[in-house]
Amino acid sequence: MTDFDDLLAANRTFADSFSLTGFDGIARAGVAMVTCMDSRIDPLGMIGLQPGDAKILRNPGGRVNDQELVALVLGSHLLQVKRVLVVEHTRCAMASSTEEQIHQRVSDSTGTDATWMSIGPISDQQRQIRADVHRVTSHPLIPESVEVGGFIYDVDTGLLEQVV
Repeated sequence: MTDFDDLLAANRTFADSFSLTGFDGIARAGVAMVTCMDSRIDPLGMIGLQPGDAKILRNPGGRVNDQELVALVLGSHLLQVKRVLVVEHTRCAMASSTEEQIHQRVSDSTGTDATWMSIGPISDQQRQIRADVHRVTSHPLIPESVEVGGFIYDVDTGLLEQVV
């Protein structure tokens, strides 16, 4: 018995009806989404897509950082991505705490000073979404033909609100 037995059992059930065998990895719906790692977010479900339809990039806060930009460049040139959604959400810990508060919570949990690590909280979600959309639209390797939108997802209603 391991700590992962329940997950491995669930995986065997999943594999019994696995339908993506031989799939080439393109984004069938031409969509990529950058969103938060928050477990209340179902990126595919919220926009009516299925596995294989979109590239999903997740990180704390749903920020467009350098790694997400690399993924979007590759997606737009190699994986048929034509639309990008940048999605932050309501009640996000990254948007409701300061750098100092998050450092303190991590330090308290670990017993180790965490101030050496840059967290990057979001002080203004609307401004951050606009800045992240701009990072994508102004990137020299992402084609102008790629449509980019910025959204806030309401974790209590399931609705998306377009910001930009």
